[in-house]
Amino acid sequence: MGMQLGGHMPEDHEDSGYRPMAEINITPFVDVMLVLLIIFMVAAPLLIQGVPVDLPSTSAAKLSQTKKPMVVTLNGQGQLYIREEEVARASLVSRLAQIRASEGDTVVYVRADRAVAYGDVMEILGRVGESGYARVSLLSKPSPHAAAAAATPTADRGTGVARETGAVTVGN
Repeated sequence: MGMQLGGHMPEDHEDSGYRPMAEINITPFVDVMLVLLIIFMVAAPLLIQGVPVDLPSTSAAKLSQTKKPMVVTLNGQGQLYIREEEVARASLVSRLAQIRASEGDTVVYVRADRAVAYGDVMEILGRVGESGYARVSLLSKPSPHAAAAAATPTADRGTGVARETGAVTVGN
């Protein structure tokens, strides 16, 4: 009745009846997946938008936002600065605690000159932690090789290294 190519032709004494097809048809599966993909693509923006409400007015003051980034700098001569203000080592913790009380918790960026000893930088990091700040980042200047690699279109953009800022997060 049918034609069989390249296979064994049944003889008279063999069973020439129905043989099950051993191939998997994935076309219906792909169709269902594409329909589900379209449904989720349409539904996702609707879920993010949220429910429109008319919010009441309040007389409460806005939460204070940090005006400038909190940067603690240790220069090559061992002088400490909070932003542009010079601070003695003994008063660093109390001054940072005052700023934290007035501006709230934020990320503290610590910069240190290349000539400063590692132990001095670690001491400053410890004192920043004593003042109550939980998030501390170390700032560095990107190397010329890293800057050139970031400028080329073939540079790996998925490494998670912030080449432009040179920030390394130490805290949470």
